[in-house]
Amino acid sequence: MNRTFLYLIIFLVLGGATFWMLTKSSEDEKTSLLGADRKFKVEQPEEIQKIFIADRKGNTTTLERQGDHWVYNEKYRARPNVMENLLDAITRVEIKYQPPRQAVEHMISSLATEGIKVEIFNKKGEIIKSYYVGGSTADERGTFMMMADAEQPYVANIPNWSGNIRFRYNLKGDDWRDVMVFDEQMENISKVEVEYPKQRNKSFVVSREGNEFDVAPYFDITPKKNLPVPQGKVEQFLVNFEKVGSRGFDNKNPEKDSIAATIPFCRISLENNNGDRTDLEMYPIQRDLQFDEKTGEPLPSGEVENYYAVLNDEDFLVVSHLVMKKLLWAYEFFYQ
Repeated sequence: MNRTFLYLIIFLVLGGATFWMLTKSSEDEKTSLLGADRKFKVEQPEEIQKIFIADRKGNTTTLERQGDHWVYNEKYRARPNVMENLLDAITRVEIKYQPPRQAVEHMISSLATEGIKVEIFNKKGEIIKSYYVGGSTADERGTFMMMADAEQPYVANIPNWSGNIRFRYNLKGDDWRDVMVFDEQMENISKVEVEYPKQRNKSFVVSREGNEFDVAPYFDITPKKNLPVPQGKVEQFLVNFEKVGSRGFDNKNPEKDSIAATIPFCRISLENNNGDRTDLEMYPIQRDLQFDEKTGEPLPSGEVENYYAVLNDEDFLVVSHLVMKKLLWAYEFFYQ
């Protein structure tokens, strides 16, 4: 009886050990097979050449590397800080945790209705990552993500950063675009024209002549000063055209056509040594009229703070006077 009981114990122990080993092996194999659906991060960021993003509403975005910058939808230079944030997410995103089974249905539903499809290509045109980015957890510290062709969603985040990753992918239209108006170094400038339609005598043209620059009135009716052109003053003016940014695009402004039909305060045109030209027209944004409480008389409006602007007869945007005033020289400034 004791021997039979001993054999039974040994049988149960060996059977349990065998079952555990088989189960563990099966789980390891399953984990290994599903390992690819956990790896959202791109390990070699230098291999990223193109990023394609599409949402459920039909909006698509293509971002492609060209030299030292990125191009949006094959036409516009992409905004550097936006690309920096996006690439930071792509190269650092990790799984925060695997959700409990009862939460999976909700996450898949979220991905199906509001998921953003992301495809990342290498320099050979091959897809190196393809996944969906969905909504966020209730505390906004995790984002629903799932690899393409996978069935298991995860909650992901960026280590040492708290927030919803989705916002880095979910920009639309002009939000992707670089807000720079002028970004030309002095040695690459061939010609600059500054025209004040209502102050013609202050308008001027700076043009390169060999290794030096000439300054002349924009309109023929303005007498040209018979003085040597101060090259130091010209250089002081031209260096201001490096990194001149706008406050942002305003292409959906319903009044843009009527504003552009009025006479601008100033027109600035820059031509570089390659013959590329940038044209900007500026229209002051008038602040709401303020009245004296005692007399009821209108108060002085003060200095203009912002301008509407038309860039290259294509885009409508807003620029700041504090930024633009360094370009708003007058002809006589060069000789003072």
